[in-house]
Amino acid sequence: MLKSKISHQNISHQHTSPSTYSETRRKKASSSSNSNSQFLNPNFMEVSRLALPISDKSFFSPSIRHSSANPLPALPSFFAVSVSKSRLRSLRRKCYCSASSRDTLLAGGGEAAVVSAGKKEEEQGDLKSWMHKHGLPPCKVVLNERPWHHDTHKPIHYVAASEDLQAGDVAFSVPNSLVVTLERVLGNETIAELLTTNKLSELACLALYLMYEKKQGKKSFWYPYIRELDRQRGRGQMAVESPLLWSDSELAYLTGSPTKVEVLQRAEGIKREYNELDTVWFMAGSLFQQYPYDIPTEAFSYEIFKQAFVAVQSCVVHLQKVSLARRFALVPLGPPLLAYRSNCKAMLTAVDGAVELVVDRPYKAGDPIVVWCGPQPNSKLLLNYGFIDEDNSYDRLVVEAALNTEDPQYQDKRMVAQRNGKLSIQVFHVYTGKEREAVLDMLPYLRLGYVSDPSEMQSVISSQGPVCPVSPCMERAVLEQLADYFMTRLAGYPTTLAEDESMLTDDNLNPKKRVATQLVRLEKRMLHACLQATNDFIDQLPDLSVSPCPAPYAPLLK
Repeated sequence: MLKSKISHQNISHQHTSPSTYSETRRKKASSSSNSNSQFLNPNFMEVSRLALPISDKSFFSPSIRHSSANPLPALPSFFAVSVSKSRLRSLRRKCYCSASSRDTLLAGGGEAAVVSAGKKEEEQGDLKSWMHKHGLPPCKVVLNERPWHHDTHKPIHYVAASEDLQAGDVAFSVPNSLVVTLERVLGNETIAELLTTNKLSELACLALYLMYEKKQGKKSFWYPYIRELDRQRGRGQMAVESPLLWSDSELAYLTGSPTKVEVLQRAEGIKREYNELDTVWFMAGSLFQQYPYDIPTEAFSYEIFKQAFVAVQSCVVHLQKVSLARRFALVPLGPPLLAYRSNCKAMLTAVDGAVELVVDRPYKAGDPIVVWCGPQPNSKLLLNYGFIDEDNSYDRLVVEAALNTEDPQYQDKRMVAQRNGKLSIQVFHVYTGKEREAVLDMLPYLRLGYVSDPSEMQSVISSQGPVCPVSPCMERAVLEQLADYFMTRLAGYPTTLAEDESMLTDDNLNPKKRVATQLVRLEKRMLHACLQATNDFIDQLPDLSVSPCPAPYAPLLK
């Protein structure tokens, strides 16, 4: 187990007196207007297109990073623990860096700005050229463009085959010198594991680093990659950002879907991580030394941090068979330039000194390259990457059932449920195409909740397997409760399945509304299939005239 506190020996800060610290902050404040104006200039490395501000910077390497000629000394280690929380609160009240302005994030450039930016990009060279210059070996991919529905934003790029490929070919191999991991950002694997175990997620730490790197502009080694991620603006393969960046009116597209609740809960989690940034920044020696005295929550507003977090979330690759500090990686030529697909088995893989992609299918020159996104349902694909996969065999709904705690026989029923691999609050997954099997899986648990006679309960306790005595009236009660549950969920959507189908035939449908409608349509299809299976079981009852049994302590469904 990692300890929850860091010893002084683990933080490599030089000693600085409080007076030196105060004087340095005064000097920094007097010069902040110049540095911030450069950072906020719409023509300066496209800061106005900051939809992906963070992921761009996460490729930090202490050995190649450009730093100032006279870096300020770091604070003593005790400051990280004794001062960070109390003093920083007062500092945050005094001022926010200009970078927290919302204009920094969403300022539009217009068509002329897009053309001008495009010419500058051609003059400076693209991402792939920069990678070849810094160690990328010859590869079999090229960056192509996909049109964007909004005139004020540039088309997004995607990785395509530069020649015909066969299954088993290595499309590209990115050297570790062009890959950013938490170990690299924080400079110490132990510190990386400690921080992410006790304070922040890996994504939050990468996001914090990227925000600071973003402010370095062209001085950053990673400028070409940052510029590419800015161009993508956090847009996935359907040119849509994660719902975490949608407005309230746009989130209304998801009304009735559990995904809307997930979005709000994830946003709350990001806010909690934002509130921990100052403490973690002082704990991380490498971050502290690279950006002395630039307190995170003073330098960046929550909105900027959230955009950065979402950018990292949409780009990060989860590597297998590596240390914890290297498992989350940002890989140029990886997502979002690579498209995700649920039925693909190709993955970015860590090999000796590099991260490579071996394709799992043949490609013609010009075909977009796809990779596997893991066994994620569409709700997670939308939340994490901003897209929906219509052919996702991993798509699922969740049905939560719970034994009634007011039931006098609750403890006995809980014991029986546990004996059969279930919990007192049990989550059932309904997979697309397997709705009937899911209903069958729920029925024994629900029947258990309906047992009321103590003698019947003793029979259940002594039996082997999830067997409950089932009378026709009990079975009808169970099935009717389940049918009512599915109908209630369907009624929670503002539109019907037929209306969704009609809406998706409109070629001019807003992209965010389109992906949201695709999601709720797939959810409704699964709910309708569950309802149909339940009604089929009701029709198979031996006597349809039997009324449902009373259920004073029926199980709860949500």
